[in-house]
Amino acid sequence: MVMLNKFKKTQEQWGGSNEVIDHWLDTRQSLIIQYCKLAALKPCASKQALSSLPTPAELQNFCQHVVDYISEGHFKIYDMVMDKWSATGFEATDEINSTYSKIVATTEPLLDFTDKYAAIDEDNDLEAFDSDLSLIGETLEARFEVEDHLIQLIADSLAVPPGA
Repeated sequence: MVMLNKFKKTQEQWGGSNEVIDHWLDTRQSLIIQYCKLAALKPCASKQALSSLPTPAELQNFCQHVVDYISEGHFKIYDMVMDKWSATGFEATDEINSTYSKIVATTEPLLDFTDKYAAIDEDNDLEAFDSDLSLIGETLEARFEVEDHLIQLIADSLAVPPGA
């Protein structure tokens, strides 16, 4: 799976470089695992058809992971980065702010998915589920790509304090 392979590369590149980045990557890994489970894919397996539709509990679990990941990024991780920057006197650049805005732009489609599927029950029709899940996978991949760019910018900013 492309998403998992890209994550492994990101983890190899940035894992262990900073506690904030490690936390972010751990949270992302958990979301990717939940996505793979929901899509009935084994990590590193080639594309396979969905074996069956997920149960309401599986959908609720995934939707909760999506909401947690979004919340974590917008509130905890960004706050952790801001605290680190405050300690070093660094301020976010236009490129950092622009990159963060691109991440924020992926939030609404993700929340739309969770709104649609979090409270689903056995009687709900999941006719559009395959296409919705595929779209969410694409949205997550796009978000992760932009986050990787932001991780690069953050890592660079934390590695060399201003004035050094």
